[in-house]
Amino acid sequence: MNRRSRGSSSSSGSVGGASDSCRRRSDVPRNRNNDNNKGGDSADVSFIVGTCSSMCPERERVTRERLRDLSVFERLHGNPTKSSSDLAVKKFCRTLSAADVQASDVRPLPVLEETLRYLLSLMDSREHPFEVVHDFIFDRTRSVRQDLSIQNLASERVIHLYEEIVKFHVISRQRLQSCSGASISSMHHLNMEQLAKTLTTLYNIYDVNRKPDYIYENEAEFRSLYVLLHLNTSSGVMGEPLSLWFRKLTSNLIKSKEMCFVRKLLRSYRNGNYRSFLRTTASEATYLQYCISEPHIREMRSFAVECINNVCYKLQPYPLLRLSQNLMMKYIIFRSWMLNLYAMSVVLRYVLIPMAALCCQRSRQASAVQRKVLKTMI
Repeated sequence: MNRRSRGSSSSSGSVGGASDSCRRRSDVPRNRNNDNNKGGDSADVSFIVGTCSSMCPERERVTRERLRDLSVFERLHGNPTKSSSDLAVKKFCRTLSAADVQASDVRPLPVLEETLRYLLSLMDSREHPFEVVHDFIFDRTRSVRQDLSIQNLASERVIHLYEEIVKFHVISRQRLQSCSGASISSMHHLNMEQLAKTLTTLYNIYDVNRKPDYIYENEAEFRSLYVLLHLNTSSGVMGEPLSLWFRKLTSNLIKSKEMCFVRKLLRSYRNGNYRSFLRTTASEATYLQYCISEPHIREMRSFAVECINNVCYKLQPYPLLRLSQNLMMKYIIFRSWMLNLYAMSVVLRYVLIPMAALCCQRSRQASAVQRKVLKTMI
């Protein structure tokens, strides 16, 4: 059975009944919608119940086929003018008005769940560079969030969807760092922006569904990601300061293992205790927490080398094996890392600094010549 038929069978039940899986967020402020941040967005659209049974509305698919607006993942046999209901996925639309939205264009929760499963299955695709894969999933997950927002859904099943989308952005953050290209910087910035927005929405839905003395299965881990994103106060990540953010958490969340871990990590980072920071990360971090912490891990390792270089006895070599252990790195990886660090220092010392000095000297000489010319003209 293909995806379309499964979506059709499951959506019929969701449209007909008012089950918990399709509970509406009547108490969530409408301006919470993070996907429509320009002009007339879906905040102006009355909440509807979607009836689209496929990953992409047929009207949109036909239009995009005609305009040759198909991603490489949506083309049937590589044909840029032909797709199918099993390949086409609804695109994100930045601006929506009440006249534009119809129930037949909005996917109900079961179809959105299947759409997200399909999108995330492309993460490990080796047929295309990761930046191409990321760009496609990035846009289509925003469309999933948009459909959820239009229908004002906020059940526990919706929580799972948002958690999966957060995972996508976190993993993309790590993988994009190994990509190269002119557009990588902007892709990384947009990914971080949507990660922050998706986390904010997820936290709102946690609060909407809050039960007394209850924490959702993955809530503590996903709350801890906010702290890791704000370890460095100058990181530029969206959100309120940690001092205010911590006050909103329940005592059960504060006492959770995941939050105790990030609070310890925060103290170590702010105090410059690289040994505690690296050891705590190596022994306690989950995969998602490690992905977020990786830039800070590199920063603390460089800081550790700088401290050891300044403090240790210069005439006696510092054992590399011991240094690799202090930095919590395997020795083989450590040697490669040190060679790269040394190569960067050599380039800086013998290439970049002399070039900068030469440029400054030539600039001063040119300025002197210009002044002489001006004097003769006067």
